[in-house]
Amino acid sequence: MSDDDDIQYVKRQRTLHYGSLEEAERKRQAAASSTAAAATSTGAQQTTTQTTGAGSATSTTTGGQLEDIDSDEDYEESAKKSAGATKGGQQTPPTAAVLAHRIDDDYFDLEAEMERDTVALLEEFERKKRARQINVSTDDSEIKNNLRQLNEPICYFGEGPAERRRRLKELLASLGENAIKQKQGDGEEDRKLQQREQEQTTWYHEGPDTLRVARLWMADYSLPRARDRLERAKEALEVPSATRAGRMVEMQKKLQSLAPLCSQVGDTRPVSSAAFNEDSTLLLTSSWSGLCKLWSVPDCGLKQTLRGHASYVGGVALRPGVKADEENVVAMASGGHDGAVKLWGFNNEESIADITGHMPHRVSKVSFHPSGRFLATACYDSSWRLWDLEQKTEVLHQEGHAKPVHCLSYQSDGSVLVTGGLDAFGRVWDLRTGRCIMFLEGHLGAIFGVDFSPNGFHIATGSQDNTCKIWDLRRRQPVYTIPAHTNLISDVKYQQDCGSFLVTCSYDSTTKIWSNKTWQPLKTLQGHDNKVISVDISPNSQYIATTSFDRTFKLWAPDS
Repeated sequence: MSDDDDIQYVKRQRTLHYGSLEEAERKRQAAASSTAAAATSTGAQQTTTQTTGAGSATSTTTGGQLEDIDSDEDYEESAKKSAGATKGGQQTPPTAAVLAHRIDDDYFDLEAEMERDTVALLEEFERKKRARQINVSTDDSEIKNNLRQLNEPICYFGEGPAERRRRLKELLASLGENAIKQKQGDGEEDRKLQQREQEQTTWYHEGPDTLRVARLWMADYSLPRARDRLERAKEALEVPSATRAGRMVEMQKKLQSLAPLCSQVGDTRPVSSAAFNEDSTLLLTSSWSGLCKLWSVPDCGLKQTLRGHASYVGGVALRPGVKADEENVVAMASGGHDGAVKLWGFNNEESIADITGHMPHRVSKVSFHPSGRFLATACYDSSWRLWDLEQKTEVLHQEGHAKPVHCLSYQSDGSVLVTGGLDAFGRVWDLRTGRCIMFLEGHLGAIFGVDFSPNGFHIATGSQDNTCKIWDLRRRQPVYTIPAHTNLISDVKYQQDCGSFLVTCSYDSTTKIWSNKTWQPLKTLQGHDNKVISVDISPNSQYIATTSFDRTFKLWAPDS
């Protein structure tokens, strides 16, 4: 029988120490002191036993050491860890006493884990409590609509109405009870913003074949005129500065000497507008009585009365290129409050033709194209229209303003037109393409007057905010703001010859003249007893005509 048969292998249980490091260290020290005491007593027993025989002593000692060995697995792990320390040499197995002194120092922070679990449970209980307190409709369609507003799936696979309602409650408990209202408010703001953007967006539609013909004709007409205008501008730059300064001084002296040449009672009602003909020998006026009258210049003698409007007339225009002795030719146009536009000829009190496409909306202004072929009308249905007198049809019905269009004006080339509306915005349209090429934004009130400068790129606008703004078509921005009057500006006009000065009239009963480049006031024309409605400058720059609520029109000229 060998000695190994008497050895009993006892496998120690692997112990995990919970708690802090300080407590684990204290237990380790206590275990080490008890092991040392046990080793001392074992040594004494070995000394006593050696007298009886070596064989039995060896067996006793070996049995005591092997009882402290954990297991073969622990031995293999310790052997692997110490294998790297003894390269090339034979590793001596650890003794039982050494293994007995080894205590596992692994620990688990139970308190922190329990605290985290407790916080998570409390949060879950609080969320479920909030979910129970939230009132949610039992209507399944309304629940789906609420989920859709929260950008959540309205249905999961295998989900019934009860589960869907419970899911909505949990979502509201985590997002807040007002989450649906906030989403609705954000959606309403987005819709308003999108609607505002759509109002400011210019849209286009396919036009008739007559519009294509008109645009091609305009392109052929305007391009040579634009070339001639640029050549004249180059020639003006070659003029010596002293000469230009002398001309400016002479013009300012002439303007400062302006005085009423003629004051005529135009009608029994306020005189709404006035327009000169091409050779500055005739003046056409309109009245709120519905009558239009043609006067001679400069003696202001009545030559013709045009009867036909049933309501007051807002705007009149004389067609360029038509002589006073021509008959049965469209020479004048007028627009009424009832939407009727009438075309008149010389020496005939009845209208030649009527344009009824605007009814029942008011037509505030009419203007002939520089060629005389087209007529533009500003209408209170938030649009303006272009009529071809040769094709005898409407070739363009252009929308773009959010409120009624009150005024319009052509560029001298005939390729561009500017409109002003009661929405406080202006738009510049390219008649050859139909596109809005510039958006005039800056006025705080409705725009009642617009006009193009003869240079082709400056635009003047008069507004309800008592200011006159100068815009540069090349820069696409305003270049100057004139605080012109103490009341709204009803009309603006550039000098038609070279644009050396600008005239504005206002409801403060005054008409003012401004220099072109410095925008300084040159002259204030005072004489009307009531609001001044419109103003016009003769093509030869000799006369200025103003109309007023006092039922008169005045003709201003330099005092000779």
